[in-house]
Amino acid sequence: MSRMRRLAARGKRSRKSKRLGEPEVVSREEYAGMELDSRLELIRSLVPVGLMAVYQELDREVVSLAGVRHSRKSEGPKHYRHGTNPGTVRFLGQRVPIEVPRVRGPEGEVRLESYDNLHRGGGLDELLFRRVLYGISSRNYERAAEQIPGAIGLSSSTVSREFVEASAAKLREFQERDLTDLDLVVLFLDGKTFADDEMVIALGVMLSGEKQILGFVQTETENERVVAQFVRSLLDRGLDTSSGLLVVIDGSKGLRSAIRKVLRRRAVVQRCQWHKRENVVSHLPRKEQSSWRGRLQRAYGRPTYDEAKRELLKIRDELAQINESAVRSLDEGFEETLTLHRLGLFAKIGRSLKTTNILESVNSQAEERCGRVDHWQNSKQKQRWLAAALLDIEPRLRRLVGYRHLPALQAAIMKELKLGGAEERSKRAA
Repeated sequence: MSRMRRLAARGKRSRKSKRLGEPEVVSREEYAGMELDSRLELIRSLVPVGLMAVYQELDREVVSLAGVRHSRKSEGPKHYRHGTNPGTVRFLGQRVPIEVPRVRGPEGEVRLESYDNLHRGGGLDELLFRRVLYGISSRNYERAAEQIPGAIGLSSSTVSREFVEASAAKLREFQERDLTDLDLVVLFLDGKTFADDEMVIALGVMLSGEKQILGFVQTETENERVVAQFVRSLLDRGLDTSSGLLVVIDGSKGLRSAIRKVLRRRAVVQRCQWHKRENVVSHLPRKEQSSWRGRLQRAYGRPTYDEAKRELLKIRDELAQINESAVRSLDEGFEETLTLHRLGLFAKIGRSLKTTNILESVNSQAEERCGRVDHWQNSKQKQRWLAAALLDIEPRLRRLVGYRHLPALQAAIMKELKLGGAEERSKRAA
């Protein structure tokens, strides 16, 4: 066997080899049948072949107006070529100079629609937007952006203006998304510190296990009034709670009061076990915290409600002898830390839903994108950046671990809340 064949065979056997998928090929016929905007969008993604395609697109329109060069003119409107003018088209966040063909007719100069679209850039420049979102400042954009020979760099003011426009569009998209068709089972609510403010973010988990970020609200603290208005806004956008929800929160009293006020008998609450554990041990001497933390974690890790509650009550009795403050912390919302145990699903899906870690992860990723801003000028800027970051993060969210048990969870929630149709859903879940 030749060396090349051996290398090829080894490559096929290698576990590290990773196929990224088949490349998408557009045929000449498909390209010709595309709408103008679709052809232009495809052209913008090709460099340097894109420049050749630009001239082909311009020539296509010139031929449709003035006919093939040197051909006999038929009767009708007299359009003819009239040299070229200098112009530019948008490629990868930069301007590239080209020669634009001119066409004249009985009424004078004829504007080429294809050039106007290519010159404007066709709306939101995703590459420029992502470069700024991922940390390239407007001042350094011209130097840091990918260079195209002959390209004209964009000024910092142009980059800043276009990012503002793009992120404003992202904010509108985020705030106006219709939630009607979401078959929601779980709702996570948690606050994120954002400069001097708090941003309360809502993330939903559908019956399929897919995650979607539902929205956020800016507030000074996680107070009941603001959060209640926020939850009502989700309902106004179509969020369906007819099958009940499991709402996962930390220990915030404002969040809990808002859920009780707005969702009433449409939600059961799972308090974050991690927050509860840390709140309890914070009352204890530092040298003893590790031991108590481990005991609480093992107690919460028991698979059934009776076992977990029995172990936690033992810990409570011991804490009562040494620290009443720790006992009061454990007692506050005690039963709601065991909601998944009480529903009989902790062993199956507790790993994913016993804490607010899913939303904490989203907050961490948002911080990576927004933390580079040195100075927040106003509320609109904060909301634009956060919306842009969340919409960028959302497609990367993985399906919930244990999602196959979500139908059973929904049936258990409906039974707990005595909502109609619980028996039918329980049969389907089984």
